[in-house]
Parts: sequence; C-alpha cells; structure tokens
Amino acid sequence: MSSSTTAPRRPRGAGPTEPDGAVDHGRGPRQSIMSRSAAMLVMGVFTLYFLTPIWWLLTTSTKTGSEITSTVPLWFTANSFGTFFDNLARLFTYGDGLFGRWLINSAIYAGVGALIGTIVAAMCGYALAKYEFKGREAIFNIVLSGVLVPATALALPLFLIFSQANLTNTMWAVFLPSLVSPFGVYLARIYAAASVPGELLEAARLDGSGEIRTFFTVSTRLMAPALVTIFLFQFVAIWNNFFLPLIMLRDQALFPVTLGLYAWNSQISQIPELRILVIVGALVSIVPLIIAFLALQRFWSSGLGAGGVK
Repeated sequence: MSSSTTAPRRPRGAGPTEPDGAVDHGRGPRQSIMSRSAAMLVMGVFTLYFLTPIWWLLTTSTKTGSEITSTVPLWFTANSFGTFFDNLARLFTYGDGLFGRWLINSAIYAGVGALIGTIVAAMCGYALAKYEFKGREAIFNIVLSGVLVPATALALPLFLIFSQANLTNTMWAVFLPSLVSPFGVYLARIYAAASVPGELLEAARLDGSGEIRTFFTVSTRLMAPALVTIFLFQFVAIWNNFFLPLIMLRDQALFPVTLGLYAWNSQISQIPELRILVIVGALVSIVPLIIAFLALQRFWSSGLGAGGVK
C-alpha cells in the first residue's frame, strides 16, 4: 500500500499551477505601482499649486518696486539679498512702525483668542461627552448648526450688538467673537467620548479629585491631540480674519495685519511705493503661522501616535 497521497486534479482548461510559496506577479503589483505613481503625481501637482504663491512672494520681496515688472518673475535678481533687507527695514519703519503694531495686534487677537477659545471649547465638549443631563443632545445639535453658519453671515449681527454696547472700534469687538468655536466644541466632544474612559474619571472621583481638577490634570492630557488641533484651527482662523475687523474697526492702530495690508493696498494708486511693502508684509505675515504649526506639530504627532497605540 502506497503512503503517498493522490494530488488534487486541476479543473479542465486551467492554466499552469504555481509552486508552493510563489507570488502571483500579475496585475496586482503593476496596478499598485501605477496607483502610487498617480497618487504621487496628484500630490506633486497640488503641492506645486499651493507653494507657487509663497515662492512668488519670496522672490518678489527681494526686488525693488521697478523690478517687479521689469525682471523675470518667480526668480531672484543680482542683489536680492540686500534688497530684501532694505525692503524689510522700510516695512517696519514706514508710518512710524505701523506694520509692527499690526503684527502685535494679530498676535494678541490670534494667540490669546485661540488659547481661551480652546479651553472653552474643550470644557464644553468634555461636559457634553461625559455628563448626563437633560437637553444635552439638543445643545449639541445647536452647536452643530453653528458649524454650518459662515462667519461672514454673523458679522453684521455682531456689529449691531457691539454698537449697542459701545464696543465698536475697540479690541474687544474683534477679540470676544473669536472665543467661540462651534467646530472646536464638536471636535472636543467626539475626542473626549473616545479617549477619556469613564472608569478613569470614577477612579479620580474616588481619590477625592474634584471635577475641575480632574479635567485639567487627567482629561486634558488624554485630549491633547484634539486640543492642539482646535488651537491651530482657531489661531489660523483668527489670524486670517478680515471681514469682522473691517466692519468693527476704524482706528488703524487697532488693525490686525490682514486689514492693515488691505488698507495699504487700497492706497497703491496714490502711493506706488506701498506695492512692495504690501508684498513684503504679506510674506512676513505668514511666518507666524508656519512657526505655530512647526512648534505644535510634534505635540500633535506624538499625541496621535499615542492614541493609535492605545
């Protein structure tokens, strides 16, 4: 009696069999390479699309006013390095240093507003996620509806409210509306519900920790990636805010950098030298955004990695 087993019969019309452990090198790898190449091509095109305006700002900032139209665009000139620092010095000295004042105003509006707005959004989202109370879902639905309303639609009602309170043409007219972030509340609630275990909160309560102390010492650490995301979104939104300061402010000393550059740009026909100052100012105005993102990226990435491990 033979100990060998009978090999399974192949279906009629089937192709040649592959040896054990062999990999089918058919369409799969080829399609994978083509899909990756297509994805890289699309990402490269969009990267070029988004970086070209920044490159134009950088190269144009190294030119004089007359060289903007007379030299090769998107490239530097012979004395680019010296011209850039001359333009930078003129930018910060023009109008008794008005541009520096605008940068400080934007830093106050965006930095303090984003920080307080993040804390408020985190506390609201945490309460909606971890506490049971009547009307919780109704409040959350109202918050979601606030996400769908564009900020420009709220500018006129806000102006009427602040004019009744005699707060127009003050820093409060720009600062106070920036403290509210419906999207931040939504993101904080979703992340708190997923990342803060109820058992951990019960253990903190049994140890005698109050609700506020538990939130700031335990919950905020677990919600760190969401808090950094909310802060970055708020910071960028407030820094780029234009329409609200436009209708609220009349004193140039209170302008943020966006409104200040717009005011200069509207005077180019009367003062042509402002053209190069607007271009250099636009380049300088994006530097704080880049610094904020690079400074907080490691906290963002590490928090997301920790959440993925958990």
